[in-house]
Amino acid sequence: MRSTQVEYAKNGTLTPEMEHVAKVESIDEETVLARVADGSLVVMVREGCPPVAIGKGATTKINVNLGTSSASIDPEAELEKVKIAEKYGADTITDLSMGGDISAIRKMVFDNTTLPITTVPVYQAVVECGMKEATGDDMISYLRKQVDEGVSSVVLHSVEKQMLEKLKGTGRIMGMVSKGGSFTSVLMLKENCENPYLENFDEVLSILKKNDVVLSLGNTMRSGCVHDLCDSPQMMEIKTNAKLAKQANEAGVQVIIEGMGGHVQANDIPEHIKAHRSLSEFPLFVAGPLPTDVGMGYDHISGAVGASIASGNGADYLCYITPAEHLSLPTPEQVREGLIAFRIAAHIGDSMKYGLDERDKLLADRRAKFDWDGQMELALDPDKPKGMCPQTGPCSMCGEYCAIKIMSDYLSGGV
Repeated sequence: MRSTQVEYAKNGTLTPEMEHVAKVESIDEETVLARVADGSLVVMVREGCPPVAIGKGATTKINVNLGTSSASIDPEAELEKVKIAEKYGADTITDLSMGGDISAIRKMVFDNTTLPITTVPVYQAVVECGMKEATGDDMISYLRKQVDEGVSSVVLHSVEKQMLEKLKGTGRIMGMVSKGGSFTSVLMLKENCENPYLENFDEVLSILKKNDVVLSLGNTMRSGCVHDLCDSPQMMEIKTNAKLAKQANEAGVQVIIEGMGGHVQANDIPEHIKAHRSLSEFPLFVAGPLPTDVGMGYDHISGAVGASIASGNGADYLCYITPAEHLSLPTPEQVREGLIAFRIAAHIGDSMKYGLDERDKLLADRRAKFDWDGQMELALDPDKPKGMCPQTGPCSMCGEYCAIKIMSDYLSGGV
């Protein structure tokens, strides 16, 4: 069995992947070693592809969810989404397919992107074994299967029986909104057992360690609306995930904690981040969060607002949201809209964490000179604004009465 990035780092060995991360993220090599060793920085690897750094000191990363559902099976549309994710700057892809030939769809995803791929093994277990028939052994079996296929990360939900008991008395409006968490919970309730992933956690770590697969600890107890405030099941899960993350790191497995995603009132987001950080420094992955529920059809905007606050306050990794969130499986164009919205959010968050970026200054310099082509080169999505701007001179909003041009002419003696 090969060593993992964590094991190499704990032994003081700088891997080529860590060297790449140090260069790309502008972090000195000794710091990269220390952070990979203690788990605060993850190096997500995929054979033959550039590694992706997630965590302390790295730029905020974006994950794109895609995949078929039981109600919509169109592999060609998913292929287009894969290509859009790569073209428009996603850092990772999560394949959540639950319809059609899931293994074949996942292979198609692998074959058409260089990005690291994440999966949720319990999804395929439920689809292919049946909700009522799936067992704990099936959950472990599908985990092993997907690791052997070359995924870079897997999401496992660490829900416990005591969390489910606590959930009954919370009075939540939305209850549990995590699909993977609900699948895992149903199996536990049906079999009257504890979570198979937790009961067999040493085996889980052994499976992941074989291929240096990152363990992403899922966020089962997240809020489904802004009026479902942080409660005891959420806090229990945060503490359990922190404990499991430490155990994984000690075993040589890289780990990310999913937390504080879903729906969170805007002014509560910083406090949620602090609650996670008070327990661990492992990379924090958030879905959204959405700080309002009334933005239907525009939830990529609502989510990006919450994501920029989360990133600026210390979240490391954002799961994008599309305009179709809560409504339908997103189209390829909606995937693009969601991805760009979250790239903007990540850029804003990084400016809060690390200071203003030179890219913004360069674009401003070119805007002052009416250098439209130069501005497009620096835009996060250069394709969309190209159709809105003139070839030369001020834009059509101001025409000859452009403030920038008027004052520039005046100061140069032209007026």
